[in-house]
Amino acid sequence: MNLENYFISLFKNKYIGNDGVEIDSFVYSKDAFFENVHFKKNWMSYYQIARKSMLVNISDVIAMNAKPKFALLSVAMPKSITKNQMKELANGFKDVASEYAIEIIGGDTISNTKLDITITIVSTTKKPLPRNNIKNNYLIAYTGTLGKSKKDLKTLQNLGSIHKDSKFVNIKLREKFIKNSARYLKSGMDISDGLFSDLEKLADSNNIGFKFKNKISKRIGCSGEEYEMLVAFDKRDKKVIIRRAELSRTPLTIFAQSSRNRYKNRCKSHHFN
Repeated sequence: MNLENYFISLFKNKYIGNDGVEIDSFVYSKDAFFENVHFKKNWMSYYQIARKSMLVNISDVIAMNAKPKFALLSVAMPKSITKNQMKELANGFKDVASEYAIEIIGGDTISNTKLDITITIVSTTKKPLPRNNIKNNYLIAYTGTLGKSKKDLKTLQNLGSIHKDSKFVNIKLREKFIKNSARYLKSGMDISDGLFSDLEKLADSNNIGFKFKNKISKRIGCSGEEYEMLVAFDKRDKKVIIRRAELSRTPLTIFAQSSRNRYKNRCKSHHFN
């Protein structure tokens, strides 16, 4: 067990284990977006930083098949920040909030040595999509394409530049596909730590393994911060799921089937390294 999972296990209860916590049709989710951990200021504008920090949090909401309603922002800012930079941050937060009909209702601001953002989102759902509902022989699929986020991160780390529409900066969420397919999906989560690492979470939650249809390279399987959806469904619903993906113009790759085999994560944990 890695240190992240060990720490989470110290608080184990019936609520912990999904992308958000569902209580009485409300979903509560929280995520952090810290300088020098998730980004560097020379990689992104203040506007882009605020946008991505919001979208990262909304990705958890979509993974739960929920609709975001309210947001609480906690922003720790360096003393060197200018008023114009503050406006850029605020505009990034507000523009995403407007796109998703979210009302920013409060939070906290403090002085810090770097820029750290923590966001809590309150959402509603009539049919939450959990992680722990996978049975043997369910099909496993992911949306979009994987691998580009890690590639662009390495480019930035090597002092290169990336396209303004790079997935590392400009996340594309799959709310339409999840909303239209929720009736048939059995399990889901967003791919934040990488396909192989997030499969490990599904394996642990469901006490299952996976039989892969084709070999997936570590370049694809270990690419984190993709924020595509990882879903499971009954093979009897394969045609309707593919159709729903086509209608929402969502690329969908069915790559594995749940099994009784033991699953082993091929990626090195990126937490606490």
